[in-house]
Amino acid sequence: MRLVNHERNAMDLRTTPVHLGLGSRVKPVEGFAWDPEVLEAYSAAVAADGVEGRMVMIFDGDGLGDHWESHPAGDELVVCLSGSVTVTRDVDGVPDRVQLGPGEATINPAGVWHVVDTEGPTSLLAITATLGTDHRPRTDTSPTECVGTPSAEEAP
Repeated sequence: MRLVNHERNAMDLRTTPVHLGLGSRVKPVEGFAWDPEVLEAYSAAVAADGVEGRMVMIFDGDGLGDHWESHPAGDELVVCLSGSVTVTRDVDGVPDRVQLGPGEATINPAGVWHVVDTEGPTSLLAITATLGTDHRPRTDTSPTECVGTPSAEEAP
């Protein structure tokens, strides 16, 4: 994984997300993967941006999300590009659901656990706070055991 300066070619945000950093910098994240070592390297590479750093990525899905997540460092914007998606937030143990169609968006507030379920083939654009994201396996209807990427304090 490495951050690239001054990429001039077209990028596929499904495979190469971009990092929005301090000073209005935009850097493609080459070699990104949902792997603990890559996530750790990414967190270390963007640590200087602190809670202001954001990742922009497109996700394709079809079916129920397999994990809950929370972004303690900042809000997340989720935009439905195509298809249909239901975002469920756990607000004090009560499910809060919002359904999105193409062109519609919702904001997941900082620190709120949420899960994304797509109904048929769906593409989403997410703009997410980069430090401290936590993931929890979806074993029932609410978040359980925590597995996450390093927080701003934990990042090397």
